[in-house]
Formats: sequence, C-alpha cells, structure tokens
Amino acid sequence: MDQSPNSRRQFVKNTAAGLGLLTLPWLLNAQGNIAAAKKKIVCVGGHPDDPESGCGGTLARLAAQGHDVTIIYLTTGEAGIPGTANDEAARIRKQEAINACKILNTKPIFAGQIDGATIADNAALKHLHTLIADEKPDVVFTHWPVDSHKDHQVASLLTMQTWVRSSNKFTLYFFEVCTGEQTMIFMPTDYVDISDTQEQKKKAVYCHTSQDPPGIYACGHASMEDFRGREAGVRAAEGFVRMTGKGMGMIVL
Repeated sequence: MDQSPNSRRQFVKNTAAGLGLLTLPWLLNAQGNIAAAKKKIVCVGGHPDDPESGCGGTLARLAAQGHDVTIIYLTTGEAGIPGTANDEAARIRKQEAINACKILNTKPIFAGQIDGATIADNAALKHLHTLIADEKPDVVFTHWPVDSHKDHQVASLLTMQTWVRSSNKFTLYFFEVCTGEQTMIFMPTDYVDISDTQEQKKKAVYCHTSQDPPGIYACGHASMEDFRGREAGVRAAEGFVRMTGKGMGMIVL
C-alpha cells in the first residue's frame, strides 16, 4: 500500500468527503464535480472591519471560487468614532462595511446590537440563530472566544451556541484578530493561503477609513499574515481553529 504523504493526505480527504465533513482544505482544494458545487459561507464578526482583517483573504478566495459568502456584523460600530454620536458613527461604519463587502464579493447583514454594549442572553441568541439559520450555511467563521474585546467574545459565544443548537451542523472555524493584543493563546489547526487575495483583503480593510486602516495593520495583521504564511509554507496565510465535538471532525479509519 502506498504510504507516501500525498497518498495519506488524499485518503484523509476522501474519507472526510465520505462522511459529509466540509473542511477548509477540502473546500478550497476540491476538484471536478465537488468544486462545482456551490456552498454557503457565513462569517460572524463583532464590528465592521473584524471579518475583513481576520479572514478577509479567505472570504475573498471562497467568493472567487463561486461560493456564496455572507458577513454578519453583530454591531454597526456605534462606539468606534470618538467624538461622533452613535447614530452618525453607525451610518458611517455601515457604509464602510458595505463598501468592503463589495470588494470581497460578499453580502453584509447587520445584527443590530450596539458596539460596546453587546448582550449574550436568550433573546440575542435566538436572533443570531435565526440570522445564521436563514443563510443555511455549510461553513461558519467567527471570533476566537479568548479575546480581550468583550464584543468579540459575545459574537463568538452566540455563534458557538448557535452551532451547538443547530440540527443541521455546519463546520465552525475561529479566526484571529490583532493577535497578542486582542486574540490570545491561538494555535491554528488550519491555514489558508491568501497570497493571491492579500491585496484584495487589504483594499477591503482600507474601506474602513474611520478606523485608521494603517493602525489596523500595525496592530499585528501584516505580521500575522507573514507568520502564518511561514507556518504554512506560503507567502501569506490566515490561520484558523476548527471546532470539533458533536460528531464534527471525527474521521473513521
């Protein structure tokens, strides 16, 4: 029996496909009929600019492959422009998010929570659960739960609880933002090569002019893309942690 690394990797891919599991490596490297099958991707972020900076390169790649990609912004960034009233800040940041989604070829949805005052109660869970369920996702991305920003934690918790309570399980991935300052103790299980979409991601981030885009990259995102790329053996990459449990991630050999 061929025990080469390529043979073993292909065996794992085939086994995962037989079990109906949809992982990032399988989705991004699928060939033939599987590649032609359109999937639904959802990303849940705390504020406008979080999904773009955390996994914009991956979302752009998935959209370019013909998959439907939706970004759900938990808040509209009401508290994100010092000296500006919440309503006006929300208007500005909503338009910035819409502009960024046009660059990434994604659809924006705004969940209606308030920046800096997010809530994780049963009503909030029901609302987000409904928004995600309406999209019928195959893959969902959200914040890593160990994060210094409580809005990021709330987005992660509500998405995780949606995953736990969903009868039709989607594959759940966590992304990182501003690692070391916000995201903490993050050790990726999966990597996505964003060498070809790195500039597209940067253009999307730079749509958020009210948020000082150079400052976003100075918060470690440029070095993150470089470091994750070094780990993955490519020029630039984004790292993710894949959720397991409830039968997800199990491969029977």
